[in-house]
Amino acid sequence: MMKSISELRQDLVSGDWVVIATGRAKRPHEFSKTKRPSFVQPKKLCPFETLHNDAVSVYAIDGERGKENWWVEVIPNKYPAFGKGGVCAVFHNAGPYQRTDGVGFHEVVVTRDHERSIGRMTKEEVEVILRAYQDRYFALKNDACVEYISVFHNHGVLAGASISHPHSQIIAIPVVPPDIQRSLEGSARYFHKHQTCVHCEMVRHEIKEKKRVIYENDVFAVFAPYASKIAFEMRVFPKFHSPHFEEMSSRDREACADALRAALAKLYKGLKNPDFNFFIHTAPVGESKEFRHYHWHLEIIPKTGIWAGFEIGTGIEISVIAPETAAAFLRKIKV
Repeated sequence: MMKSISELRQDLVSGDWVVIATGRAKRPHEFSKTKRPSFVQPKKLCPFETLHNDAVSVYAIDGERGKENWWVEVIPNKYPAFGKGGVCAVFHNAGPYQRTDGVGFHEVVVTRDHERSIGRMTKEEVEVILRAYQDRYFALKNDACVEYISVFHNHGVLAGASISHPHSQIIAIPVVPPDIQRSLEGSARYFHKHQTCVHCEMVRHEIKEKKRVIYENDVFAVFAPYASKIAFEMRVFPKFHSPHFEEMSSRDREACADALRAALAKLYKGLKNPDFNFFIHTAPVGESKEFRHYHWHLEIIPKTGIWAGFEIGTGIEISVIAPETAAAFLRKIKV
């Protein structure tokens, strides 16, 4: 029987199809040879080098908060995509279209070190970053205009970072984003059909099978998704069921920091510091029982491929390395 040159895999939550193009597969180490644009801005031109007077929150490694030995500061974005003003959640007709004001919040989470990316930080340093995410989530979630809070991190030019100094962003918006909505709907469909969490099923299966697991500790697991949309995609899941990222305990936050740091350290070493995005998928704000089926997680998307005509025209992405192969490569890297 002739071996197929590719394989279509379906995402269990979204229902999206991806192509694992084994016939044009690359070896894992070949991705580290990819030429990338140099992107290290000099400190003297960096807007994040000193503590800002308008910082809304400041953190030190060894204390709750601190300005003298600060490690993380949270500041308002100088060029926000969303801001105060206007009336939230009021939709207006524009012919056959709808619009609403971009009311919300846009903040930047800045680490003190000018060059060290998260994969090169200590677990303790990463834990402070996650604590800042949580604190700001709680500070913004009760605003009447906020329906969803997006926490994300861009690393490198290809990932959309305009400043090389490591930083994350938090954007609170008055609508639930379409990608989140599809994830919620897929999770709800599975729950109504099987009376269990689809993500819990995935985590249990991945830990049992081991083929796509990259790293795990007692509380969190990092694995390459079965239907990976791009080479070396990773997801970080709590092993316990929880819809809301912000409800993570301090103990679990330490374990999450360990898992996130390990995942990004393996990516840094294995692929020689590729550009990447990571973002948190969590239930919308509030205590709505309708989201109890959801399971928050963090997704890491390295820039190892470019959408071309097929991907743009069909929405079906092509990965040129099997997630099992990518996971085996990253799993062996010591961090």
